[in-house]
Amino acid sequence: MTEYTTACPRNCYSTCSFRVGVDKGKVVRIDPLPSNRATPEGICLKGLSYLERANSEQRILFPMQKRQGRFERITWEKALGLIAQKLTFFKENYGSHSIMFYAASGMSGLLNEVSSSFWRLFGGATTVYGNLCWPAGLEATRLTLGENKHNAPWDVEEAKLIVIWGKNPAECNIQQMIPIEKAQRKGAKLVVIDPRRTPSSERADLLLQPIPGTDGILALAIAKILVEKRYHDETFLKEHVLGFPEFAESLNSLELESASSTCGIPLDLMYEVAELMGTIQPMTLMAGYGVQRYTNGGQTTRCILALSILTGNIGKAGACWQYANLKSYVFDAIKEPESYFPDPDRDSPFRRSISTALLGEQMLETHSPELKMAWVERGNPLTQNPDTNVVLEAFRKLEFRVVVEQFMTDTALEADLVLPAKSMFEQSDIIGSYWNPYVQLKQKVVDPPGEVKPESEIYYLLAGKLGFDPEAIRSHLPEPTDEAINQWINGYLDRYPELHMDDLREGPVLAPGWEEVAFADVNFPTPSGKIELLSESAHARWGVNLLPTYEPLDEGQSEGHGNFPLSLMSPNNKNRIHSQFGNLDVIKDLEPIPLMKMNPGDAKKRLIGEGEKVRVFNERGELFIQVCFDYSLRPGNVVISNGYWNSEGANPNLLSKGRETDMGHGSAFHDNLVEVEKHS
Repeated sequence: MTEYTTACPRNCYSTCSFRVGVDKGKVVRIDPLPSNRATPEGICLKGLSYLERANSEQRILFPMQKRQGRFERITWEKALGLIAQKLTFFKENYGSHSIMFYAASGMSGLLNEVSSSFWRLFGGATTVYGNLCWPAGLEATRLTLGENKHNAPWDVEEAKLIVIWGKNPAECNIQQMIPIEKAQRKGAKLVVIDPRRTPSSERADLLLQPIPGTDGILALAIAKILVEKRYHDETFLKEHVLGFPEFAESLNSLELESASSTCGIPLDLMYEVAELMGTIQPMTLMAGYGVQRYTNGGQTTRCILALSILTGNIGKAGACWQYANLKSYVFDAIKEPESYFPDPDRDSPFRRSISTALLGEQMLETHSPELKMAWVERGNPLTQNPDTNVVLEAFRKLEFRVVVEQFMTDTALEADLVLPAKSMFEQSDIIGSYWNPYVQLKQKVVDPPGEVKPESEIYYLLAGKLGFDPEAIRSHLPEPTDEAINQWINGYLDRYPELHMDDLREGPVLAPGWEEVAFADVNFPTPSGKIELLSESAHARWGVNLLPTYEPLDEGQSEGHGNFPLSLMSPNNKNRIHSQFGNLDVIKDLEPIPLMKMNPGDAKKRLIGEGEKVRVFNERGELFIQVCFDYSLRPGNVVISNGYWNSEGANPNLLSKGRETDMGHGSAFHDNLVEVEKHS
């Protein structure tokens, strides 16, 4: 058996390093790599399931064309010829923007840039802007602090108070629990704020369960108490913060009793949290991505971040606002979230973009030219994007659909042509992390099975089939050999003398410019050079209040129940990364069928028994799913994990509406009210 080091390229905080064992051309073993200080111990269930994922009999190994509703194997020559024919026809008759290029975050890596290079050479395409995951919080943090970065993951050990707000690291960032538990053993207090009682909250000293979407007013109420009790750090605020007097004045109009009623948290618990924040130093506040997946997500993030600012918990060991750390994205010309936004001046061939949050709606509304064809890679929009029924309608209206995939996902099943995609073990690439400070080499350790080709090779061959200028191809697309790919990667590494391929083959390397403690120099790259509680940029760019404010949801419990009184949340769980991994046998053994969690009191009102099948519905759609009682779930809420496929009958996006967040062009999945009834 031969061993290699590599790193997981999935859309996950941890970006774990691990050691891979290969025998007779197959991956046969996966072990942790202790040299990564952020991920030194056990690999998660999904990481271990790579043994099945890479070698699965369900993998697509050959080009597949749909004929009379059935997929049939065809040769690469025919597949590339068909694609070239369709691309040429639609471009000549309708223009290149009649073709939509859709790519998501199914696998990270620098080689993904090859796709954009191809479409530029082609003459452009309609692209998609925004992001399904985190941009409202990214933008809120950037507007406030000037940059998205935080202390090293292991710095949490130095915290005396840890607040986890809307995050469940015990399932979705398991390596983060290591420093949290080390801090607790040193005496740190742990507070969890989440409508659900998650495995993370089982370790907490205090759990608050607010009404979904009201986190902003809860944070403002705590802020008001901090100021009234003089728990705030006056010196820090005076020297490093713009807008504290205005923010403090705005809190005068907030009535604590009314705030308590709105968010469903008793006043005594608000005071208890405020006292902990005001008297225990240092504090690390970890905000999850769920709290910003509402229409008020950006402002909510600003409200929560204000608590770290008021108490001076920025720029010190153990004192941190932990949301996203983009310091390892050293090769990005433009840091997130700006690259989520359409910018015609920067990217002229892609001068037409549509919102990923409004994908189905805007695909149908796009004219001059209307969309005729779609190319989808690294994504599964028919499961993951809001308002699945409308997205499905839009995709079925197209004349031709190409999907590059490893498995027959919901989106692949709607394709006219499916091309087999590589696994993480079948091509080398460089990846960063949005949590830890490492640059890593995702090494090729096996050859692709069957006739699988990496996306970069597909584009290279397709460019030749389309008759692109050979010099342009050589300049923009790497040749499909391991040597050429390594040379292409080295072209990036040459920019940084700290990064060498030989070192990366041994394990992760700390990114150039990484910081153990973010903002230790109290240098904030905002317009004022200070932390901006008052942000003119926020108002100018997004039309929100200059200050952090609570804004009611477009669709939320506090705005009246109507016919749909239950909030549907669709968080991640330990068994899937969005719609990936759920099709594997090792996952199905643990989660054989989709389940909806429901408070037994809510079920009793509807005469629903444990384990019964129910209809979950609103004006946008319906689904049928088995109920699992959760006594710890806040009444008025139901939970269906995101990532269930349409083919499983339980995709929660059948019920969500395409809405953008208040900033960042994010997707407001969780503004989503439903009703539940027994299915006869």
